[in-house]
Amino acid sequence: MSPAPPDDPGDRLSLKQRIRAFGFERLGLDVAQSLAAKKTVPIHRSTHFYFLGGMALFLFLVQIVTGALLSLYYKPSPDQAFESVRAIMTEVEFGWLIRSIHSWSANLLVGILFLHVLTTYMMRAYRRPREMTWLTGIALLGLFMAFGFSGYLLPWNELAFFATRVGTAIVGVVPIVGEKLLLVARGGENVTGDTLARFYSLHVVVFPLVTFALLGVHLFLVQKHGMSVPDRELPRNGRADQLPCMPFVPHFLLRDMVGWYLALGILAALAALFPWELGEKADPFASSPEGIKPEWYFLFMFQTLKELPHHVFGIDGKVFGVLFFGFCGLVVLAVPFLDLGATFRRILNVLAAAAVAFFIVMTAWSFFDSVRYQWILGLSMFVGMLVLLLPFVQRGGACHRAIYIAGAALLALLAAVVVWELLCRWGVL
Repeated sequence: MSPAPPDDPGDRLSLKQRIRAFGFERLGLDVAQSLAAKKTVPIHRSTHFYFLGGMALFLFLVQIVTGALLSLYYKPSPDQAFESVRAIMTEVEFGWLIRSIHSWSANLLVGILFLHVLTTYMMRAYRRPREMTWLTGIALLGLFMAFGFSGYLLPWNELAFFATRVGTAIVGVVPIVGEKLLLVARGGENVTGDTLARFYSLHVVVFPLVTFALLGVHLFLVQKHGMSVPDRELPRNGRADQLPCMPFVPHFLLRDMVGWYLALGILAALAALFPWELGEKADPFASSPEGIKPEWYFLFMFQTLKELPHHVFGIDGKVFGVLFFGFCGLVVLAVPFLDLGATFRRILNVLAAAAVAFFIVMTAWSFFDSVRYQWILGLSMFVGMLVLLLPFVQRGGACHRAIYIAGAALLALLAAVVVWELLCRWGVL
């Protein structure tokens, strides 16, 4: 009698183990597991700023999911766009919530990206060998702002239509190529159904494809070069590898997910308590109503162009403004190559501080017509910026004390303005 054949090792594996073995063998998941096991995150006073990148990625995923759901019902034509969005909000179950989440997450995403870029600059994470990480990050910020601009027109309501007309007209003042850029942006001389179709194609096809490519490169570079560490957090020998670290999986990832839950909670509260309004259907033949403004992240440019005189140094005011902002964008891109030493770094820091202050002042100025509200918003944003600075200055030093004194003074002024506003509302003043 012949002996029985030996048992197949696969027969002794559970179903879960078989599925895991299948995935590891066919998909090469062992490589991803090995990389995840090796990846660590340095621990220092600015570690929490690393979570901004993951939060931005989470909000982008929210945009993908909600945008895909909205596209099932949206009809990109001047005759049906407004009605389809209204049907989404009134007839589709939870359609109003999906649209509100999509709109609010777009605004939160741009805000988080602004903070991410600012803290990345403050940590000098653009230094060699991370120049390309910085360049792809700035390109992604520009792309997401373009996402916001292209998506603004899609509901085809009055506010979006005239804001798009104003925004695309600014493109037309670019010297030499302005007229051609205007025709490309609008699909013609005026904002029409061709413009809507073009913006829809850009919003759901062109920009996502470019974003996926850039985001893939950006994430690859982040994994390749690791997390940058501010100079103040380095040991005396300057070696970042001697800092205490935490494993990316699961320690940092679980903390990152707490940030996602926080973003989701804020997003759900905003969408439920402040649903995104639809407004009135656009009438291309009507005159532009008063108070037309772009999204908040374009307000600093909008207000600047609005306040510039007709001529600056012999140049048309709008042309000068467009050239100025274009030059500023090039300077931001070139930051890794302009940081050539302590002197250049101080100049860049002064310019960065001036740019943040300019952004806050012009945004607050344009956002509200009430002077008191402008002060409240502006002071609140300045206090937030001071809080961001705290991890980057030496504890107990002169700068640390100066930030606390400035923060206390701004908070006192903010409280005074808020009390003043309340007393005016109650009729006391």
